[in-house]
Amino acid sequence: MELTLHMKAYLDKYRFKYLALYHALREAIQDGRLPGGMKLPSTRELAELYGLSRGAVAQSYDMLMAEGYVRAETGRGTFVADAGYSPRDVVKIKDTPVKLSRWGERLLLLPEGPAEMAELADISFINRPLDMSRFPYEEWRSALSYAGGRKGACLQHKAPPEGDRQLREAIASHLRVTRGIMARPEHVVLFSGSMQGIVLLFQLLMNEGEAAVVENPGFHGIRMAVAAYGGTIIPAAVDGQGVKPQDWDAGILFVTPSRQYPTGAVLSLERRRQLLDWAQRHDAVIIEDDYDSEFRFGGRPIEPLKALDARERVIYIGSFSQTMFASLRLGYAVLPEGLTAAVVRAKSLYDPMSPGLLEQRALARFMTKGSYMRHLRRLTRLYGARHRHLCARMQEFACDLFELMPSDAGLHVYASWRKSPAEYEAFAEAAKRRGVYFRNAGVYWLDEGPPAACFSFAHLTEEQIDRGVAGLASAWQDVQNFF
Repeated sequence: MELTLHMKAYLDKYRFKYLALYHALREAIQDGRLPGGMKLPSTRELAELYGLSRGAVAQSYDMLMAEGYVRAETGRGTFVADAGYSPRDVVKIKDTPVKLSRWGERLLLLPEGPAEMAELADISFINRPLDMSRFPYEEWRSALSYAGGRKGACLQHKAPPEGDRQLREAIASHLRVTRGIMARPEHVVLFSGSMQGIVLLFQLLMNEGEAAVVENPGFHGIRMAVAAYGGTIIPAAVDGQGVKPQDWDAGILFVTPSRQYPTGAVLSLERRRQLLDWAQRHDAVIIEDDYDSEFRFGGRPIEPLKALDARERVIYIGSFSQTMFASLRLGYAVLPEGLTAAVVRAKSLYDPMSPGLLEQRALARFMTKGSYMRHLRRLTRLYGARHRHLCARMQEFACDLFELMPSDAGLHVYASWRKSPAEYEAFAEAAKRRGVYFRNAGVYWLDEGPPAACFSFAHLTEEQIDRGVAGLASAWQDVQNFF
């Protein structure tokens, strides 16, 4: 039987030729194109057939043999192992649907998040990896070395599900100083990113059919989490002072009071107190996401809800994805005392041992030595300058197109469109043709909201901001010429 493999596709996908051959042969065996008992070509023949070295072919055969896909017979050659099923059985197995739970079925029915095409852009105002040119690598390397211990003695240590005690102490101390939250380390639980913590909290706090209040507009991932667990979403209107309190009939409120996502509005002190009163009257829980207010360029920060919470109604969510680097994947929750045990028990089902202990202890060292605060101050100055530059350029070249939401913090600017919805769609397409991308803020509304955009700036230099805003102005000229 002639051996026919589509090797080009595998060679394009895998850097090493022996891996390309290994995957091509394994897939051909799995789908029945190479049936059990078939003799494979010798290493010399296969090497000549596909222009490989005999060593690469031999290494591929060895890998397949180790996994039981082929067998070698002395003096006879290499044969496909008898799989015990026919190609028809393989097709049947692949086509057999797996019965999902109601949660799994709901999850598959949810729309995917907004597609990011920013890699195609010349200038992207969509979230991208932050500027790492100012990151204190030497201090971070020192912290990593310290965390590993002498000769790596600490690398075999294990962290409990709630996370390393040293980091939880460092976070509690940081929040007391910077946010006025009297957090205790035993009430801090670490997660692999803040969204993991938020989803787990919904799983613990909400039954199928119950209601949760979410901001409108608000982060689409929160709505998806509520819907996946079969909850009912109650949209909470937002204005220039943040979410507008009402007497909602619900047990959970998700809110971003320090910097409403995506508008950037800061919740007034009066409304904060109204939300706390609502939670007490309805025996409800407030999940407060403080996602990027670490970067404050001006004005006095208003205390978080958690700092005002005398009745243990608020769960405070924070993250290091924006302040450190995204791949660190460390978020945390400051929990009410009565909820901590349940969250730790639930977390232990997913992570019996908290992952990334080396990075956790390194971050604890980084914080306790003062490196984290120095890093934040440097970034705040840098991002503040870029924020002011973006706002100035938008005012100069695009003030007729967008009204910028005033903001003293954060890493993006929310801008309301001044023209018609049809002109907005045409303008967005024209900007893409000019190589300038920005986030359509319509994805954050439960229903159809007014045209608006989000412009992220922290990853851009001032020169890139200039080119991006100039591209927006040119795109609008394109639209006018068309119409």
